[in-house]
Amino acid sequence: MFVTFEGIDGSGKSTQVDLLRDWLVGEGHEVVVTREPGGTELGEGIRQLVLNGPEMTPWAEAALFASARAELAERVIRPALQRGHYVLCDRFSDATYAYQGGGHGVSREWIRALAEVVHPDCNPDATLLFDLPPEVSRERLARSRSEGRTLDKFEQEADSFFERVRAAYLERAAAEPGRFRIVDSTRPIDEVRGALASIVAAL
Repeated sequence: MFVTFEGIDGSGKSTQVDLLRDWLVGEGHEVVVTREPGGTELGEGIRQLVLNGPEMTPWAEAALFASARAELAERVIRPALQRGHYVLCDRFSDATYAYQGGGHGVSREWIRALAEVVHPDCNPDATLLFDLPPEVSRERLARSRSEGRTLDKFEQEADSFFERVRAAYLERAAAEPGRFRIVDSTRPIDEVRGALASIVAAL
């Protein structure tokens, strides 16, 4: 099973990826955890370039993310699924729809066409959308910054940007209710973890 984790920055999804992995391993499953962009040598290089490199157009961002995604699908996701493992991925194509499409106005049709070329046979079985208001995201990111963590360029975007990103995510979820599960990530970590275990057990 291929499960992706999505949500605006500060939603807590990255923490929950590791917690869900531990739960699945405890249930006797083989689990591969990865992230996007990243998960391969090329993907990690693209991650650094996009998140901390020079300014670039939204189209360039989308194209670079697609390149990282193609590499990840070919070298990590497909082989793991063929071995019968669970794959938990921190972001995938829905992030491009939300961030570059919703946040920056890149054509959804162009993003859809790009996804069909890059990974036509490698799509999530389920997507967990960690939803929370941008003001809560901002509070969490500010706390991270006060603890000494440097925020990347997306994390430094204005609340209006995150409003558009959140709206795009919810639009995707409404269009594909069979794949998406919306998780209220304003709740405490343990409550969210319990909700995820129930969702995945049902799947």
